[in-house]
Amino acid sequence: MRMYLLARNPTDSVTDGFVPAAAGLGLDLTVLTDQPDDHRAACPGTEVLACDVTDVAAVIGRIATHHPADAVFTNSDHLQTQTALAAAYFGLPGKDWRATLRTKNKAELRRHLAACGADTVRAAELPAGQDPSTLADAALPYPCVVKPREGVASEDVVLARDAAELVAHATAIRGRRPDAALLAEEYLPGDLYTLETLGDGHRRHVLGGFRTTVSAPPTFIEERHDFTAAHPEPVTAQVLAQLDALGVGFGACHTEFVVHEGRARLIEVNYRAIGDQCDRTLADVLGISLFTHILRTHLGEPLPAGLGARTGGAARVAYALADRAGTLTAAPAATDRTADGVRLAYRPLRAVGTTRPHHRTNRDYLGVVRATGDDRAAVERAVDAFLADGRWEITA
Repeated sequence: MRMYLLARNPTDSVTDGFVPAAAGLGLDLTVLTDQPDDHRAACPGTEVLACDVTDVAAVIGRIATHHPADAVFTNSDHLQTQTALAAAYFGLPGKDWRATLRTKNKAELRRHLAACGADTVRAAELPAGQDPSTLADAALPYPCVVKPREGVASEDVVLARDAAELVAHATAIRGRRPDAALLAEEYLPGDLYTLETLGDGHRRHVLGGFRTTVSAPPTFIEERHDFTAAHPEPVTAQVLAQLDALGVGFGACHTEFVVHEGRARLIEVNYRAIGDQCDRTLADVLGISLFTHILRTHLGEPLPAGLGARTGGAARVAYALADRAGTLTAAPAATDRTADGVRLAYRPLRAVGTTRPHHRTNRDYLGVVRATGDDRAAVERAVDAFLADGRWEITA
């Protein structure tokens, strides 16, 4: 059986998760990408074909002139709609393209949830090419948040305290992203969590989630994730009802939401598996073949009634962050260790010698440490000790 995997830049999720899972299933895997050299270097031995994966017609043409497809899959935020349309064209299992579009386009997500009566968040859209100063007249409460309408990784997500700040932030973002549409919306207070789900279109498994710690405003950099085996039932029910309203129910979904006074409100819906090595952490703490289960759904296989997930585990993912621009001159090497019942892994995300600007986003990650075990306090101690002992040096 042949699976086509659409990708842009290589990610840990693809290289260390889905590619090995495809091999374990005995699949003939073809990676379609607009960055073929990077994927050939990251996944030697995997067939990689150059393709403009942002263009669904190009994707369909590349598949149609190669080997017949049994599945078309992506874990990319940017390629979900193209993948869903290509799968539908070839009559293969896949996500509803309307749901992938709704979740990727944050303005459409807000409009759809409001139209369904699921939730109303006051928001204003700034189309590409429109003057940011027009946002000053939007009927928005303050503080509010401005961000790219289809952005990822907390990039250019900024809190504005008044109209002047809103226009200034939007103007700065437009300067970096001249062709991007922006969204300004009311700030939703509360503690930030994620819900991780996996469905086959008929059965949906709730895999738990994470409590996310973010940096102090005005930016929202994700600094750590603490595994939460189960959110309170009323909270989970509210989130699932909103996912149902969006049409989300096939494959993996990573949903970010806040809880304030018992009310759950969506921040964004990423219709894919959680990234930044939280997916591997989730698989480890639950003791399941997460990547394999995800690929099986795209092969049209129904999910079992139970995934055999273990209970009682604890996990934490934390990031070493650059605090300024410059060259990384010292950093820990990749590490794997087990001590006091805690399995800890550290992976560098930036090579020593690399010079980078200070983004004030998740792109400032220098490395990620993840730990799992049965005792939450032991997991906390292990991660804290590693971060305290590690040495990351940036030279301006």
